[in-house]
Amino acid sequence: MRNTIYLRRNRKLIVHPGHSRLPLTYMATAMKNIEYLGFTFSKELMEVLQTLSIEMFTELYHQLAKDLKSIVGANVIFKPMYPDFPKQVMLASTAELYINAMCHYLTFQLPEHVALDRFPLLDQVDLEVIDLGSSEDFDRVIRNLIEAKGSISESDREDIEWVISTSDDLSTVLPDEIPMKENVGFVIGALLKYEKANIKHIAKYMKTATDVLRLAVALSDGDVSLATNTKFRKFKRPERRLLLELLEQCGNRVEDMLRYKNRWIRLGEILHPAEYKSKYNGCKEAFDILRNNKPFETFGGRVEHALRMQDTSLAADLLKNRAGEFARRLDHLLRINEDFSPVVEKFAAIAMNVSTPVLLQVMAHFSHRQERHDMRTFFPKGNVAKAVAIPNTLPDIEGSACETIVQTCKNTLISRFAKLPSLGDVYVDVRLRQYVMPFSQRSASKALRTIVRGSRIEMAAGDTIRFFLWWKEGNVNGKHTGRVDIDLSAVMYDEHWQYVEHISYTNLRSNKYNAAHSGDITSAPFGACEFIDLDIPSIVKYGGRYVVASLNSFTEQPYCDLPECFAGWMMRKYPNSGEIFEPSTVMDRIDIAADTRIAIPVILDLVKREIIWCDLALQKHPHFYNNIEGNQKGMVLMGQAMTSLIKPNLYDLFMLHAVARGRIVEDADSAQTVFAVSEGITPFDISRIMAEFIA
Repeated sequence: MRNTIYLRRNRKLIVHPGHSRLPLTYMATAMKNIEYLGFTFSKELMEVLQTLSIEMFTELYHQLAKDLKSIVGANVIFKPMYPDFPKQVMLASTAELYINAMCHYLTFQLPEHVALDRFPLLDQVDLEVIDLGSSEDFDRVIRNLIEAKGSISESDREDIEWVISTSDDLSTVLPDEIPMKENVGFVIGALLKYEKANIKHIAKYMKTATDVLRLAVALSDGDVSLATNTKFRKFKRPERRLLLELLEQCGNRVEDMLRYKNRWIRLGEILHPAEYKSKYNGCKEAFDILRNNKPFETFGGRVEHALRMQDTSLAADLLKNRAGEFARRLDHLLRINEDFSPVVEKFAAIAMNVSTPVLLQVMAHFSHRQERHDMRTFFPKGNVAKAVAIPNTLPDIEGSACETIVQTCKNTLISRFAKLPSLGDVYVDVRLRQYVMPFSQRSASKALRTIVRGSRIEMAAGDTIRFFLWWKEGNVNGKHTGRVDIDLSAVMYDEHWQYVEHISYTNLRSNKYNAAHSGDITSAPFGACEFIDLDIPSIVKYGGRYVVASLNSFTEQPYCDLPECFAGWMMRKYPNSGEIFEPSTVMDRIDIAADTRIAIPVILDLVKREIIWCDLALQKHPHFYNNIEGNQKGMVLMGQAMTSLIKPNLYDLFMLHAVARGRIVEDADSAQTVFAVSEGITPFDISRIMAEFIA
């Protein structure tokens, strides 16, 4: 399992040298087989593998092949309705496509087609290298996840929990401090679950009442982001005492608990602090105030009163004691008073106390504050990846104020980063401007290459992009899903987001563009798949620019209730060569497992030849039929929002580190530290970036 996690996250394997000499035929056969999946071994890994016995190598290889197939999606059988897609769909008559579809809808049987021999794959692919790793490096990967300055994904949490459950010594993965509060609740919950913690061990991580609330939520298998309510389970007496002891040590208890008043009242009914007559007096007092609505003046209440009175001086003076809150309210303070100088000066005085993630977001916000955009886009906190776009009605702010704030943030960050170890000569790839900084990954799906929502990836060589979808119906948690019909669709728009065409089960091919759908399959007891081919030059030639790829659960099951569902895309130069699903050409594969019925994995910008990473849910309850026509308005809005998104980017982050910690060079080959798209520290090293560079 450790190598399964390590391979998925870092493309590395831990292999201990043996004392044998592996026959070269075994090595060559294994490498040829994984080449079909798009991978190969590094020289260092080959050297160690050659010291293994045949039995040891065979065991390692079988697990490796299984893991690699799962990573790219080759662990299932792809059997589309038209086995000679796309040629077969493009050549069939409209009547034939219609009759085949109607027969399938009535009988759920696929039309009988004898697959013709296909030419071997003509595309040349760049193989991804699997390198030799180490136990120390694996522990660092897990430690980086725990130390992340932002929220982590469900997949990240699963990996951490496995390590906690199986490791006897956690000293190499548990840091002295866990910066992200959600991670505190989850990690401590896992330590308690596997009986690897006591109050002395975990008390240092628990600093506020909300930390304790998150722990109670984690122990109840709830949402530690607190975006949704959790039904607390009945805690055992030792667990109740632990939670009360942790809460008793927290300062500013009542104000913190009032933020989640109703949840605390429900939790208090389970903890029963009144049962302990001579203990937990602070907890008893706090619960008494909450339950009986006793008056209690809070810091937030004082700040809100000052803002209502438009007394920015008083508000700023209050907020100076809470630097992070000051930074988050900075735009509001500047909007309600034309004399911005006192606010800007007070912010400069406390900037060194603001966390790095908040400073980076403030810097990015005010860098673009004077630009006029039609929409503002937010990603609400929670486990489902949703985006909210609202009209941009923010009034203007004095440009000099924005410039001063940006420079204050830069100076503070450079000073902070300068205290970190030297990076030597540093190369920073300018293409990193296209990649968004990772601050929140809680709703990110497991993928072949996970990056941050809103980032733009250059398309590989090839004129055809092929989307694929695979899903299965069956039993989940003892309950059968019933018939499951997931539909793969692609909608094309021009540069002004005016609709031009769509490819879906209602329109298997385009009359104008070279685009085709492999056929609508409406039941998947043994698994089912759909494909869409889009020829980029033909779409651009006739004015198309953006393509929104979407998955729609026509039968209304949320994806989290399916045994398996994933999607992805390939770049193909010769779409009629090779198999329809060629693992080595897969650019990305993403699990679709959120509590939603519509997913938008990516948006394509065909003019710039960029893939915009979305990993979004559109809406939970679509209008009328759950198909592409019924969701046009929402898709356009999400498309416009994602293509105009302004977020902090990795180029700016790494340039700050380069200025503070090294000397910038123009050539990657001469650099000691490389920040780039495909070498050195890349946008896909999310956990490392969150732990080591948003520091």
